[in-house]
Amino acid sequence: MLQGYVHPDFGKIAQLLSKQIPRNRPGGAALTVYHRGQCVVDIWGGTRNRDGDPWQSDTLAMSFSTTKGVASTLLHILVDEGLLNYDDPISKHWPEFGQQGKQEITVRHLLCHEAGLFHIREMISDAEQMLDWNFMVKTLEQARPVHTAGQHNGYHAFTYGWLVGELIHRVTNRPFEEVLKQKLTKPLGLDGLFVGMPLDQNKRKADLVNTVANEHAGKQLERVLQRNLLKALTQGLKLANIDLDQTISALIPKGMLYLDLNHPDVANACIPAMNGVFTSRSLAKLYAMLANGGEIDGTRILSRAAVHNMMEIQNRDAGKVIPLPMHWRLGYHRVFAFGANTNCFGHFGFGGSGAWADPVRDISVGLTLNSGVGSPFGDSRIVNLSSAILRCADQRYRVANVEEIKGVGPFFPKEKLTGYNAAKKLVNGVLPRRRRNDYAIQ
Repeated sequence: MLQGYVHPDFGKIAQLLSKQIPRNRPGGAALTVYHRGQCVVDIWGGTRNRDGDPWQSDTLAMSFSTTKGVASTLLHILVDEGLLNYDDPISKHWPEFGQQGKQEITVRHLLCHEAGLFHIREMISDAEQMLDWNFMVKTLEQARPVHTAGQHNGYHAFTYGWLVGELIHRVTNRPFEEVLKQKLTKPLGLDGLFVGMPLDQNKRKADLVNTVANEHAGKQLERVLQRNLLKALTQGLKLANIDLDQTISALIPKGMLYLDLNHPDVANACIPAMNGVFTSRSLAKLYAMLANGGEIDGTRILSRAAVHNMMEIQNRDAGKVIPLPMHWRLGYHRVFAFGANTNCFGHFGFGGSGAWADPVRDISVGLTLNSGVGSPFGDSRIVNLSSAILRCADQRYRVANVEEIKGVGPFFPKEKLTGYNAAKKLVNGVLPRRRRNDYAIQ
């Protein structure tokens, strides 16, 4: 049974989420949707651990690579403030990084996964070393790229976090967690946005169930990569020249088999690529700010120009690690959903979580959960939910007063709307008056 609130125009979303929550076994989820600055869906249900304790309104969940979108947003704020530029060599701000052929790697290369430093399996001997920030920073300083910067893109599944995080540390002279709180959590009034979760928040955190957090972790993950992801991609998309060794090198650190992802030490460490602990409410509001050009509820976090820059596609080729064109932006990837336009961007995570924004429709989504495995970029659950959310948003505009059409979104010019009929679906007006009130799900 779900709890929370949903606007009548998005009632189908609640029905869909309810069907996705596990029955007769552990597992829960929370989903939040913002549309035109209004929270239209904020629902949750299921269980937060194997003991059957119910998911609460403030339950936190580890969201794996969804964390990368949060870390990227934080770095964009600092660029917008003038502390660094996208085409700066990383070594300009982090001198020790400029060794072993890394002098020419720029911030832009890093953000669009073109730095050639994804091979974590060759960098460390045990996954527990990822809990030591200083060790990982030193390791990356001494690492040699596997290809010239900008030559290819290869998903930096783990290393992205310390690279972005240490860059933030260097330009602010403050720890990542502190900058996150100052620049995003407090200004937006978020109820759960942690990378390096404080100990006093442990009681709010959901346990991972039916995922890699068990004694078969490494073997299970490897089966998923080999049988599910790569087989589906090679057969369905007919991709060639896939190097499974590089995929494993980036996605399965040595010793992952023995790393208990439910242990407090994992959530309390700072790993800005994979261990963010969030509420869906916080993720959706953060991306609602991005969907609205960097501002929400009268609080401006980023300039409109900054949001334009960060969402521009940097590469369209299949990657060395993920043999699928991810259309990397500066820290975000394409949104996998039916009806998504080319301006949609965000980041999904292993296990099914995800968060994204559509600046055309001015809509944002945050999904957290604790059951499932899937691919490194979510699974069919978030694809189905995202597709349904877009359909609801389009239907909402169809019942609005189409005579008031004036534009194509909060700030994006019409020529940017490739493949999307904005003239029929985007209305510069209010919600239909007969459906303005929310109702509770009991």
